[in-house]
Amino acid sequence: MKDIFIKWFMNINTFLIHLSSGRIGTQLGAQTILILTTMGRKSGQPRSVPIAYFFYEGKYLIVESNWGKDNHADWYLNLQKQPQASIEVKGQTIKVNASFAEGEGYALLWEYLTKKHPPYLQYQKMTKRKIPIVVFDQSI
Repeated sequence: MKDIFIKWFMNINTFLIHLSSGRIGTQLGAQTILILTTMGRKSGQPRSVPIAYFFYEGKYLIVESNWGKDNHADWYLNLQKQPQASIEVKGQTIKVNASFAEGEGYALLWEYLTKKHPPYLQYQKMTKRKIPIVVFDQSI
């Protein structure tokens, strides 16, 4: 039931963000939301999802916590196959390239992100996998 509610909420939130050019639905409590559009790895069709992000040293960051589940979110698997994507932030669409934080860079970003949003620590305890951090650079 929880998954159905989350999917329903995400679809409604995406609609509101698009409809309002980012004026509605982009601030949920302390979380700032963008729309990530990836290319479906199976369908080849664009797939959009609202997701929390952080802006750090000129880059957009997304934590792929998937609510602490053991499986990766579809959007993350899509980015692994095709790292070119777009994000919609405050009504502006930006073409981006995704990379995945590793090593010391991961440790630095994980510390920063868990200070900004402590629930990520709980999500990490709920899953056996290491929660990925996706770093987006603007495409030229």
